[in-house]
Amino acid sequence: MAWIVAVVAVIAAVAATARFYRAARSEQLAVAHAELAERQAKAAEARTAALVDEIRQLARKRIPAGALALSHPSAQVPGLREAAEVDGEAARLLTEAVQAARTAVMEERQRVDAAARAAMRGTSAKIQSLLNQSQQLLHELQHEYDDPRILQLDFRNELALRRTQSTAVLCDAWPGLARQNSPLVEVVLGAQSRVAGYERIKVANHLRDERLGLAARAAEPLAIALAELLANATAYSHPDTDVQVTVQQSGGRGAFVVVDDAGIGMDDDALDRARALLAGPSEVLLTELGDPPQTGFAVVGRLVVQYGFHCHIEASPFGGMRTILRVPAHLLTVLEDDHTLSVLAPVPVSATPAQDRSDAPAESGPPEPPPAAVPSGLPSRRRRAPRPAAAATPAAPAAGQVSRTPEQAESSWAALQQGTLIGRSVAGRAPVPDADGHDHLGDQADQGDDEK
Repeated sequence: MAWIVAVVAVIAAVAATARFYRAARSEQLAVAHAELAERQAKAAEARTAALVDEIRQLARKRIPAGALALSHPSAQVPGLREAAEVDGEAARLLTEAVQAARTAVMEERQRVDAAARAAMRGTSAKIQSLLNQSQQLLHELQHEYDDPRILQLDFRNELALRRTQSTAVLCDAWPGLARQNSPLVEVVLGAQSRVAGYERIKVANHLRDERLGLAARAAEPLAIALAELLANATAYSHPDTDVQVTVQQSGGRGAFVVVDDAGIGMDDDALDRARALLAGPSEVLLTELGDPPQTGFAVVGRLVVQYGFHCHIEASPFGGMRTILRVPAHLLTVLEDDHTLSVLAPVPVSATPAQDRSDAPAESGPPEPPPAAVPSGLPSRRRRAPRPAAAATPAAPAAGQVSRTPEQAESSWAALQQGTLIGRSVAGRAPVPDADGHDHLGDQADQGDDEK
């Protein structure tokens, strides 16, 4: 029986030891679970805090910086502050939130910009119509009144019309003026007349063909683009300097208009932005043009895209900037011989009229005056030939010349006097003859050249 008791005691001791071990093990596991739960809780709190910080940075910095980068590409958009504390899914969602905000801002800006363009397009069309009517009225007044203030008013009306046209083109509107095939040099002169500092612009004509012209659909767009380039050159150069404009003709690449100024130049960032605008981007928002908006290069870029021009800007040897506007060959044409060129158009540099005149035989006397025309409307004034110096002895009559009798001379002077009276009566300025029935023809002829 003793051995049975011993076995039972051993079994009881083993069972007690097992229970104690299991209790200790359970206690260790409970402690381990508690520590693990505590660590997980702390990690979760850290992730929550990091996520909260990322959301705070998203709202305060990342989204505003992303919106700013839409108009200022050089602006830096911050990334995740604690990428290790945020899991991959949360980081991806935060990045998508920034992109979604940028997309929403861009769509809203485009919608607002489209509405602004539509409003400005309609307003520009009405203003342009009124300015064209004012221009027509001013031209009529110029023919009726000899007042230089009318010319000044017409020039200011032209400046306002150019600004309105540029605004309309920037808002995707038609330039608003239909023209015929026009000489390239006259288009350049037309652009010059639309600039405030037009007297500083010097045009040099290097065309091989004097009658090289532009197609009708490209004449007005080229005038608008060139006027913007000339306005930019005169605005950013000293008033005492000239703006050199050279018109050149290439073999198969069309024609070039080169504008050189001696202005302040551009830094690298401004030059890159100018080249980007002149290249004709697909879309330029009005809000990206500054305050006040600088629309010159943007207008040229819009016309470049629409009509196939090409514009390049670089540093000029004159110290400022050089702008090269190229007109492709398919927009050029040669005008017919019956098309009269403007007297203001510069003569091609290759022509040598002075040498031709020097080779011509010298005339022995003053040029013969043109035949008198029948007066109609206002009498026209003609420059008189210089009077020959008085000779010491009377000149002998030329061969074949018949000497006049006093009666024939009197008849000629009477006819001249009668023609003068008729012309002045038509003009509404008929003079009152003297009591002796004769007029002082010599005095009246001297006064005629001074009339306006």
